[in-house]
Amino acid sequence: MSDNVLIITVLLYLAAMLTHAADYAFGRRGAVARAVAREPELVHAGGSQDGPITRQGGYTVAEPTTDPEPRPVQLGRYAVAFTVLAALAHLVTVVTRSMEAGRLPWGNMYEFVLTVTLVGTLVWLGVVVKWRETVHLGLFVTLVQVLLTGVAMVVLNTPVGPLVPALDSYWFVVHVGTAALSSALFLVGFAASVMYLIRSGYDEGKRGGLYPYGRFLANAETVERLSFRMHAFAFPVWTFAVAAGAIWAEAAWGRYWGWDPKETWAFISWIVYAAYLHARATPSVKRRVTAWIAVVGWLTMLMNLFGVNLFFDGLHSYGGV
Repeated sequence: MSDNVLIITVLLYLAAMLTHAADYAFGRRGAVARAVAREPELVHAGGSQDGPITRQGGYTVAEPTTDPEPRPVQLGRYAVAFTVLAALAHLVTVVTRSMEAGRLPWGNMYEFVLTVTLVGTLVWLGVVVKWRETVHLGLFVTLVQVLLTGVAMVVLNTPVGPLVPALDSYWFVVHVGTAALSSALFLVGFAASVMYLIRSGYDEGKRGGLYPYGRFLANAETVERLSFRMHAFAFPVWTFAVAAGAIWAEAAWGRYWGWDPKETWAFISWIVYAAYLHARATPSVKRRVTAWIAVVGWLTMLMNLFGVNLFFDGLHSYGGV
């Protein structure tokens, strides 16, 4: 059942992503519509106008008409609804996996990815309830969710089995649980940072690459503050997860720290995110610099999650792939 519902989960995330994209492009209250509304329609004198005209800088500016329009289609609401349905299916996937295993579903790489992505979705839905203007962040979040849950389904899927002896400890709940929570918060913070980089680049006049799409995104200051809040909350949780892992290592292996590949990359991630918070608190450091540090931080988290388990051997090699 867990495997079958995961297929539904991925499809619902895909539907949410496509609906978010449609809201960007075609929604009457979407990002494109708002961007177009901010740009006055300039026509040369003598051309046709849609309404009363005024003279500005040698051009005739057509003022918007006041004719009533049909009720706009709220595609953003449908996108959020699809995301809620995906979250429910995702929850069923994780819970049924846990029931079959008779334990918390964090015992291997497949289960950990499903847990992190579920928590990430729940965090984002909470953000939308609190700050509705960040609804367009959902396009980035659902894109990442489609990719990660798809990789979990196709590449990482592992048969249910008991925990390896080293993981059979109460520290399993404490350490892995806080690592999953902080990873989910970093995921949302990363998506907000990417959104900020594109929008702020557009505001600064950059038109290459993805920057032209910045006109369709939410206010740069809003998503930058959201990114900071996510990272400020996630960092102490990640710090606790690393410290709890060290205590568990002493109980399991007789030493607190041994520079195992997983420990090394966890420390690298900790350093990068500490640098992000330090830079964010320094007025002389530009916000774009701090956003790029956040992106680098998420890349180190991906290396810690995927690269270490796939390419290195160590005491933390429980990926099950």
